[in-house]
Amino acid sequence: MTALAAGVSQYTTGTVTTAGFALGLALLGAEHWRWLKAGGAGGGKKGGPPAASGSGGRDPKQMVPYWFGLVCGILMVACPAGLLGTGAGVLRWGGNGLGGWIMSTMTGQHATAMASSSAPGLDQYGAVVVTALVIALWLLRKGIAKAVKGKWKKGVLTGALLCISTGTAALVATQIVGGANGLGAMVLQGAATWTPA
Repeated sequence: MTALAAGVSQYTTGTVTTAGFALGLALLGAEHWRWLKAGGAGGGKKGGPPAASGSGGRDPKQMVPYWFGLVCGILMVACPAGLLGTGAGVLRWGGNGLGGWIMSTMTGQHATAMASSSAPGLDQYGAVVVTALVIALWLLRKGIAKAVKGKWKKGVLTGALLCISTGTAALVATQIVGGANGLGAMVLQGAATWTPA
């Protein structure tokens, strides 16, 4: 039987600095603050009407593109190589650079590398799930609104910067990557052993 989660020794590596991590935290906080201040589903847009006070609270569906982007960013970091792994490295490099410039300009301090910045790696089963996801996103790209794409892109950058192997970030990354690996194993094993009734 195949293990359904990433092994603890199967890690990808990529450096995230304290400034890059701070930038990721800022993006995470800012996006959720915007959602919190927007109120219900109809408000919070520039130039648009404010949210109705009796709208029943904030609609979590508005955050789905961002959260989905966050998951995609974590899965990119979990790719050991290929275009997605390289893309995650570029995002981390850019985030570290921008965060470092902001940190040194604002505080006079220089960023240092995080103690540990690895993530659980995708196995061959998780790679199937990520490949199917990338193909689906590519085929659907023209039908997705610009605002949704923008939130998704912010989520991808946030996921790439916050995906480290310590604390809450490690727990989230392990669940997402292990879930992708487990889903791929379940689908492929089911397809290989399925027989018509």
